[in-house]
Amino acid sequence: MEIKELYNLYQQHPCITTDSRDCPEGSIFLALKGESFDGNKFALQALEKGCAYAIIDDKAILGNLGDPRISSDRLILVDDCLQTFKDLAREHRRQFDIPVIGITGTNGKTTTKELVAAVLSQKYNVLYTQGNFNNDVGVPKTLFRLTKEHEIAVIEMGASHPGDIKTLVETAEPTCGLITNVGRAHLQGFGSFEGVIKTKCELYDFLRTREDGLIFINADNEYLMDQIGDDEEIWLTPYSTSPDNQYACISGEVIECNPFLKFRWREPLMTLEEEGRSTKWHKVQTHLIGAYNIDNLLAAISVGINFGVERKKICEALENYVPSNNRSQMTITEKNHLIVDAYNANPTSMQAALENFSLIQADKKMAILGQMGELGTESDKEHRQMVNYLEQAGYDEVWLVGDNFKDIPCAFRKFHDVEEVKAAIREHCPEGYYILIKGSNSNKLFQLPELL
Repeated sequence: MEIKELYNLYQQHPCITTDSRDCPEGSIFLALKGESFDGNKFALQALEKGCAYAIIDDKAILGNLGDPRISSDRLILVDDCLQTFKDLAREHRRQFDIPVIGITGTNGKTTTKELVAAVLSQKYNVLYTQGNFNNDVGVPKTLFRLTKEHEIAVIEMGASHPGDIKTLVETAEPTCGLITNVGRAHLQGFGSFEGVIKTKCELYDFLRTREDGLIFINADNEYLMDQIGDDEEIWLTPYSTSPDNQYACISGEVIECNPFLKFRWREPLMTLEEEGRSTKWHKVQTHLIGAYNIDNLLAAISVGINFGVERKKICEALENYVPSNNRSQMTITEKNHLIVDAYNANPTSMQAALENFSLIQADKKMAILGQMGELGTESDKEHRQMVNYLEQAGYDEVWLVGDNFKDIPCAFRKFHDVEEVKAAIREHCPEGYYILIKGSNSNKLFQLPELL
């Protein structure tokens, strides 16, 4: 069955489920496979539960029909269910002539996505990625949420291997996009830092193929600017933390960050003077921890300005945004002030978090840090560099979590996993500290705030 035929079927049954435990009456079950599961094995069960059709890629299922109530016509055999899922999502996306903003990057893409959505929501009905649905299953699921009520879409795209972004942009077909940054993450999958850059910039490569393709770019990031080079065919909206950068459409600078980031921004002096408008700065007090977030905020401002959101509304959206996803999040308990950034960790984001923590004024500082994963042959080197920085930082207490720290000589307290940390806290809970909790989601450090 061709994709357009399948999409016609979807329009008659506009609900696709990939979970046999959730089978709304009249929906379509699509049998995805993973390392530890095969949806094909649950296709017949999904039909019994109420699905109208099941899309499968295992021909053997057709030979296992034992229930006379289930007709073979309700089983649709395709070559690859995941590819079919992506193709159907692309066909659905093509039904909507709206701006689609693709966002990727090593760090900050989820925060930037949420800030962009918050700004655009001041004027538009926005569809945006929920949680971290940013892979080749999550992106199609997000696209299937598009309805005629939506006026603009913001799609987050993650990657851990070469070609990942190419696959996602070919599914979502963004009209514009931004790369937050490129850093040393997933090196085991990408092979090198150069592999990271090449993969992230597959977003730029796609936008170059569109006549209306627009790139929002951090003009201070030499790696990203080098990828643009002297290309005069592509539309750019640069932003910068250098107030004197005449090429930037938006510039801004940090006012303070102790602990919450306060910053100011403005449009180019030349543009403002030409339009006869004031050159005053717009000041914004955020609920975000970390001076590094200014790049994410300026990106959101650039998108908002481009799509005609009022400047006052942009500032209000940024001031009202409160993180709630273990990213750049402040939690104040009866015993401590916690800076929780426990969803993702790589050498670039870890260094930024530690440098920012060093700037915060507090009588007592403590860091609980989880090991960094997927670094391949660079893992030992990166963890040693992290320990070297910590030895110079002068924090009152440092706890290191994970076996990647085991063989690194240092005076810091080491733990095998989060369960050992929890036991130590129960035995003697730290009090009166500013505590940075930073680590990958796999470290499960997000379980610690309720104990501290």
